[in-house]
Amino acid sequence: MDSSQYRELFMEESREHLQSLNNNLLVLEKQPDNTEVINEIFRSAHTLKGMAGSMGFKTMADLAHAMENVLDTIRKGNMNVSVEVMDALFEALDMLEGLLQDIGQAGVESPRDISGIRAKLEGFINSTVAKDYKPHKEGLSLDEHHVRVISEAVKDGFIPYYIEVKLKESCLMKAARAYIVFRAIENFGHIIHSQPSVQDIEEEKFELSFSVVALCRAEIETIKRELDSISEIESISIKEISLDDIQSRNRVERAKFKSQGIDKITAQEVKERPSKAAGRSIRVDIERLDRLMNLVSELIIIKNRFQDLQRYEDKAAMAESVEYLGRVTSDLHDAVMKARMIPIQTVFERFPRTVRDLSRNTGKDVRLNIVGAETEVDRTIIDEIGEPLVHLIRNAVDHGIESPQERAALGKPLEGTVELKAYYDGDNVVIEVSDDGRGIDIDKVLKRAVQQNLVSSEEAESLSQQEILQFIFEPGFSTAERVTDISGRGVGMDVVKTKIESMGGTVDVDSRPNQGTRFIIRLPLTLSIIQVLLVTMGQEVYAIPISSIKEIMEVPVGSIKLVRQKEFIDYRGLLIPFVRLAKVLECPDEQIESEGPVTVVIVKKGEKLAALSVSQLMGHQEIVIKPLGKALAKIKIVSGATILGDGRVALILDVNHLI
Repeated sequence: MDSSQYRELFMEESREHLQSLNNNLLVLEKQPDNTEVINEIFRSAHTLKGMAGSMGFKTMADLAHAMENVLDTIRKGNMNVSVEVMDALFEALDMLEGLLQDIGQAGVESPRDISGIRAKLEGFINSTVAKDYKPHKEGLSLDEHHVRVISEAVKDGFIPYYIEVKLKESCLMKAARAYIVFRAIENFGHIIHSQPSVQDIEEEKFELSFSVVALCRAEIETIKRELDSISEIESISIKEISLDDIQSRNRVERAKFKSQGIDKITAQEVKERPSKAAGRSIRVDIERLDRLMNLVSELIIIKNRFQDLQRYEDKAAMAESVEYLGRVTSDLHDAVMKARMIPIQTVFERFPRTVRDLSRNTGKDVRLNIVGAETEVDRTIIDEIGEPLVHLIRNAVDHGIESPQERAALGKPLEGTVELKAYYDGDNVVIEVSDDGRGIDIDKVLKRAVQQNLVSSEEAESLSQQEILQFIFEPGFSTAERVTDISGRGVGMDVVKTKIESMGGTVDVDSRPNQGTRFIIRLPLTLSIIQVLLVTMGQEVYAIPISSIKEIMEVPVGSIKLVRQKEFIDYRGLLIPFVRLAKVLECPDEQIESEGPVTVVIVKKGEKLAALSVSQLMGHQEIVIKPLGKALAKIKIVSGATILGDGRVALILDVNHLI
């Protein structure tokens, strides 16, 4: 069989199951008696084994099978969840992730040696003393509503059936096969109950078998003949339900609950119980979404061109057409953006495992709190934000959180806390990584900055705390006394700043001694279409992102002050840098007149402000960002370009690099 056509689907499904394994193993470590989580982990391992086996990836299937055996022993009550068992399961999970990564890169399974971890897993089973256990009670679990429905249906000539279906282990898409079975049964009547639930079956949260209660007018042989024609089914069992047996069993169950002091649960109580999020999603090829986004971009360019035509032809019809086109493009833009937006949870859910491993390696007790995981951001940001967050979390655990002895001496809880938080702020999404540790030693940072010649001793005396904290983002800067396999090489914070600014965002830091450190990342919601202010410098047009602008004002030429060979202006009591864009952009014919006010745009980067001098303001516009290409990638002052309505190209200024 040529499996290449199914490889992408296998990769996508496997990643989801591995992430589910990772999340649920972390829960199991804290709740070893949680049978629901144990069953969920078992199902994921079982599904992985079947998928890998059907694709011919024997090593991956064998390892998943070894995990499945251990989990099956645990769920049957024959093995306890110990630290050693959890470490082995996590080790096996890491090996599975490595095998999947190799398959994604080379298309074939790599010759990794799994004999050690497999022997470890098998050893747990062999050394376990078998305990007596009772299998789950089989049979129907129908409530009063189902009984009433069956009673009424029998009066109308329907026959109630209990139908149990078991799929073959080689079945690739269990949910799709179950859907075909459901459709076949519904040709004869109605399905009123399923075990597991329909939602769980749709999401493949079941093993190989499922059962339904159906009301049909056909005979058992007719229904069985129809179901036997469906492929990938191992066995089918159909039994007619006796209404008297059900009512008798329900009476016994109610008596048992009453004897245990359990009252009947009301419908309102059931409704108020917390339920699992459905998490329904559809997979869309990102290239198709990018193509759709590009079409929207062209529509916006056409809209801008219409606006230019309107200046010369003042016709009511033209104005109406432009207004209509504007509404259509805005709606289309919103629709496409929603399709591209996915919860940041897909990134955040990687980090509980990261913190768990770091805690073990450093000997610290650390808890990770996640807030705002449902916050949605553009897919492009999701792909890029993971690496910076890894560095920040590793830094928080290694540098920020103190050892249990230090925390006890300071009167702090022995368990340190790292918080990962996401929320919206206007047109930006803000991600915060904070800890309740020792904070950043300002004096130590300043001393190291002077040692590395990042600042002179004289200039160091006049620096503010925020300016000193910015040194930690310099390449090669580290205050660690020794290099560990976690940190100390001085590359982490540099990577964070470079990556965040390449996405048009900013990163700030706030730290207080013995209270903790907080890193604040601000990112635009989308990296494709933004609001800008168009300005002219000489004969050229430039765009400044609206999200970076604080205010536009005019200042007298005489108010520009020279301090240490640098120009500043007084902005509401603050001395902020004055940047002559004509000089920075090398526009030789553009000079500031000796008299009259100068138009300046006050821009911000986090807490920092600067005043940019411009010749003329053209107005606010929604523009499409076009990349500069590899040839111009080193021009840091410009983040991209756009095409204006009249066909001219306007460069988009990168405020982060200007400041």
